[in-house]
Amino acid sequence: MLEKLEGRFLVTFLTVVGEGSFSRAADKLGYVQSTVTSQIQMLEQICGNKLFHRLSRGVKPTDAGEKLAVYARQFVQLGQMLEEDLGSLERPRGPVRVRALESFCVTRLSGFLNPFFAEYPEVTLLLETGFQGDIVDQVASHEIDFGIVPKDPEREDILFEPLVEENLVLVCSNELASRIRSEDWSGLTGVQVIGFGSRCVYHNDGLRILAELGLPASAPQAEFPSTEMIRSMVACGLGIAFVPEITMEKELATGTVVSIPLPKPVRMNHGLIWHRDRVLGTPAKVFREKLLEYITSPPNKTLELSDRDPV
Repeated sequence: MLEKLEGRFLVTFLTVVGEGSFSRAADKLGYVQSTVTSQIQMLEQICGNKLFHRLSRGVKPTDAGEKLAVYARQFVQLGQMLEEDLGSLERPRGPVRVRALESFCVTRLSGFLNPFFAEYPEVTLLLETGFQGDIVDQVASHEIDFGIVPKDPEREDILFEPLVEENLVLVCSNELASRIRSEDWSGLTGVQVIGFGSRCVYHNDGLRILAELGLPASAPQAEFPSTEMIRSMVACGLGIAFVPEITMEKELATGTVVSIPLPKPVRMNHGLIWHRDRVLGTPAKVFREKLLEYITSPPNKTLELSDRDPV
């Protein structure tokens, strides 16, 4: 099979997987649609399996297509790495694909990016935000070089390198804190639990802790898409949130919000993850090296979060 495979077939295949459509893949690659169809048919002949289900609107990979996608990504990545490494004998250049929690991007990565790009202007960082489950899945399927997650996924196929330990806090406005001090948790009404929603590790752990404290399971939940919105909603008294302490550092220091005492400290160890079998190219290697260097000894540990926009 290997001697019949062509890299351009695999690039076309992965583009169809990503776009979910032969026509959109053709537009993205600059081909006519018949070229895409022909290459996929030839690839199906080589593999001896149907690779896509044809749907009313687009296509979806078959089981064989899903399996091929994992190996195709590695195959294409190795080709890209060869090109990058040959072209970066003097200076690293090329893309690094990273996905992290939005709150980590805002509080930890924003100060790292300027000096990194100043030192490596030809490295392109393709940074997306997501949740632990999504990030682990993308690392496992070789869709990204690195993930940054709050918990070790504890999988044999994924390496976890600790970066920084985060202290988690329950925070709310002063007015709501006064209610909590004067009333029993079980009697609190109208208190919303604020967070990113059920896909977020912080939010789910916060719900568990609040249940242990006695907040009724029927308490309403408010879901917001960004750290900045969560901070604003907590500060204006909308509800209570369970977040990394660094997220609310300025508000806690100025007394805009307060933290509610917990039965015991809660900490999470954020770490860098990548697939055990992934061969890291030069841009990925320098990203990992410089990120570890920055996290362990940042030039300025005082973060003015209000002056930054989310990455």
